Amino acid sequence: MSVSVLLVEDDEVIRKSVGMALERYGYRVDPAADGLTGLERFHAGDHDLLLLDVMLPGLDGIGLCRRVRESSLVPILMMSARGDALDVVSGLEAGADDYVVKPADTSVLVARIRALLRRATPAPGTPRLVFGDLTVDPEALEVYVAGEQISLAPTELRLLLEFAANPGIVLDRQTLLRNVWDYGWDGDSRVVDLCVQRLRRKVGADRVETVRGFGYKLRR
Repeated sequence: MSVSVLLVEDDEVIRKSVGMALERYGYRVDPAADGLTGLERFHAGDHDLLLLDVMLPGLDGIGLCRRVRESSLVPILMMSARGDALDVVSGLEAGADDYVVKPADTSVLVARIRALLRRATPAPGTPRLVFGDLTVDPEALEVYVAGEQISLAPTELRLLLEFAANPGIVLDRQTLLRNVWDYGWDGDSRVVDLCVQRLRRKVGADRVETVRGFGYKLRR
């Protein structure tokens, strides 16, 4: 069964070109030209991934991302025409997993999509990991704090799994970009910092420790 991508982009030329490019790679593309239509399509359909432009009429991409995150942990990839720091930070804080700068090379876009989908796939045969009152089940993609299940987006879970596989070990941002985001090159370290912030809000602010000048580590 092919992967379904909800593509929300107001520029008709970009929407059609990106849609055709993804279809050539075997994806099913559900296009929408504005944020409100995108939200309707999201609620009406069953999409495996959302590809959202930041600047949209009616409901912008940031607002759309927030609305989706109210009810779903579906992978979300934002597109920013400028790569503007404010756009990037706002998208990631709203719950997006990653971003690309337009115009994005098709191979880069597809690589980002594949990486996001891998993060949403269970790791077969991996045992439960327990750290005090924090329990991580990689196979079931479930996380519990003090016995209560919490919801993590795919990237947040992948980040927690990386920390849990290396308890007490400081992981620098480039290592996390490589192992969690699947960047084969130097990526934007802001995605790491903002995802760590979101993860802390869910598992406990003191669970992931900042080692200033080096990176982050999971407290044993």
